[in-house]
Amino acid sequence: MKCPFCGHNRSRVLDTRDSGDGIRRRRLCLNCNKRFTTYEQVSVAVHVIKSDGRREPFDRTKLLNGIRMACAKRPIAMDELEGIVGQIEEYVYNSGQAEIPSTVIGNMVLDRLQDIDPVAYIRFATVYLELPDLNSVRDIIDKLVGR
Repeated sequence: MKCPFCGHNRSRVLDTRDSGDGIRRRRLCLNCNKRFTTYEQVSVAVHVIKSDGRREPFDRTKLLNGIRMACAKRPIAMDELEGIVGQIEEYVYNSGQAEIPSTVIGNMVLDRLQDIDPVAYIRFATVYLELPDLNSVRDIIDKLVGR
């Protein structure tokens, strides 16, 4: 930790306290003897493993935009979409895993959309499951209808 006054990189911790979402430390610079405060927060980075093997950081906004596109012009409140994303985000960060397959996230979205709106479910499924033709789409619809 560099001193903000002299730039020296050695300091002594005088006091440590919990500050709700992190840790507050009061420090003494061992060079200029001035005191300064630092705040530390835990940062958890979860990466999504894509179907092609690429890894990218979990992005709440990207997930919300994908769900929003599937639900365009459907009678679904934005609060409900935010709730879906919130549930999935909570699962991702509470899973304790540094990496999570995109299939897990995609299946969670499908499960929730199936309960909310069948048309949004079909829209999301056609992109997410990469359905190649109309017969594949018909199979999904038949499963929804219960045939």
